[in-house]
Amino acid sequence: MLATTEEVLRRHGPAKATVVDVARALGVSHTAVYKHFPSKVALREAVTRRWLSRDRDRLAALAADPAVPPEQRLRDWLAAVLAAKRAKARDDPELYAAYGMLAAEQSGVAAEHVADLLGQLRGILADGADRGVFAAGDPDATARAVFDATTRFHHPAHTADWQAPEIDAELDAVCTLLLRGLVPPGCT
Repeated sequence: MLATTEEVLRRHGPAKATVVDVARALGVSHTAVYKHFPSKVALREAVTRRWLSRDRDRLAALAADPAVPPEQRLRDWLAAVLAAKRAKARDDPELYAAYGMLAAEQSGVAAEHVADLLGQLRGILADGADRGVFAAGDPDATARAVFDATTRFHHPAHTADWQAPEIDAELDAVCTLLLRGLVPPGCT
């Protein structure tokens, strides 16, 4: 049902796709779809959750790789988040638009996605603090600050910026600034 809904969203777009369209594509009544999902929003959230999870494991593995120094891991992870978001926006614009709608609506799916990304980021920062390369402090607050500082590189409101040829260099500059700010006092 979710795969069919993805195709319907791609065909009609998130604003025009209906539960009736999904039911028709499945060859069932719309009542049958409503037995599994109480509303169009719930169905769209389930599809978006599934769609977002496709990059989750790769990003989580990158964030948790102890063989990569935390400084490089932070830089690589932020670049991977930008690359993943840019690819989703470019390669699957209809489902990306559905995600953008959910983010604008303060959906639980968007909040779960952000919480997952913050958890990955927190892990990188906590490991860096444990290794003495990042200032110790509240890893949750630091993760939120880094996430907020890099909003331009992952928030749907900035999607148009991601196609600019200089965006990767701009992210690199922000990473350099953030890494300098994360160095513990007395270290250089």
